[in-house]
Amino acid sequence: MTSTVEIGQLWIPDSLDADDAKDFLAAVEVSRRVRMQIWGTDDLAYTPLEKLLELGDPYERQVILVARVDGRIVGTVDIALPLADNMDLAEFTLDILPEFQRRGVGRQLLEAAEHFAKSEGRTMIMVDTNHPAESLRGGAEGQLVPGSGLGFVPLASREVDFARRTGYTLQHIEQFSSCALPLDSKLVAELEAEAEDANAGRYRLHHWTDRCPEQWLEAVAALENAAGEVVSEGSETAEAEQQQLVFDAAVLRQAEDAAVAQGRRTVVTAVEHVASGRIVGLTTIGVLAQRQDVVFQDDTIVLQEHRGNKLGLLIKVANMQRLSEQFPDARVIYTWNAPENRYLLTVNKQLGFTTAGVTGLWQKELPNMGPRVTSSE
Repeated sequence: MTSTVEIGQLWIPDSLDADDAKDFLAAVEVSRRVRMQIWGTDDLAYTPLEKLLELGDPYERQVILVARVDGRIVGTVDIALPLADNMDLAEFTLDILPEFQRRGVGRQLLEAAEHFAKSEGRTMIMVDTNHPAESLRGGAEGQLVPGSGLGFVPLASREVDFARRTGYTLQHIEQFSSCALPLDSKLVAELEAEAEDANAGRYRLHHWTDRCPEQWLEAVAALENAAGEVVSEGSETAEAEQQQLVFDAAVLRQAEDAAVAQGRRTVVTAVEHVASGRIVGLTTIGVLAQRQDVVFQDDTIVLQEHRGNKLGLLIKVANMQRLSEQFPDARVIYTWNAPENRYLLTVNKQLGFTTAGVTGLWQKELPNMGPRVTSSE
């Protein structure tokens, strides 16, 4: 006899110690187990406190739906609704316990999430599928290529089959890479010498953690705005094509404050073109509040007219060194790049990054329900 699947919205407790936190903890554990299944590690899983802090993000509203079988939470879908830009977008993260996959739970959760997104006026849905490196072997006949860009996902994947059957179209691929920390000191010396020889004293490095110095605030905001015009790390592919938040000094400060409020640390190295006094490149690494052994490469931006001077290499080596000094427990750094971003992929290879897998970004357009009508009663 098939058990009934019950779908409902997850209650978010005020704290993890609250009497009503049990379901929240169970939902976070579902996501952790799914990442263990995919990657063989829970490096990419939120701790319960990290997830609770993330739900306070002022730039997006998050709603979590859960699927229960016999009262047990066996699946979750995290619905992220941007609040500052891309107001037609909803991003889903769907997780089903391994033992409950291929039983219709995922389809019911996804349908419920789509209905919720439509009720919120969102018409474009993005979901991702994740594929470890060992699943990418084989010939072209077993590959599904995206609508734009390079790369592929394996046709044999359960996730790929599910996305296609539920009406999603593969749009882009992101290459997922990792690098052990700290970097070897001999390698660091060699790469620093190579980068310094190339820039010949024409550039100067600046460093900070969490908050940009006031003197560079406007310059960094301008650089962040230029990220959509250059090939950058951490903001490419489908998201780079959507309407982006326009940065100014106030918005940058708000973003910094939001990160600090969530307990996150940000290690930054910027590069100044000495002759013009302009900041022309920037790289950031994010450190989570609860897991400082696992860190994430965020934006790396180098303006196009300053390419060819090894600036990407220069700032990334310096920033990874600063990271290890400030956060000595960091043992691995992860990053995502578009496969066509040869510039940063080459830099990452020099640093010792290896491919851990790929993420497929899928899209589905929902029919517009029209404007929502609110009652004055």
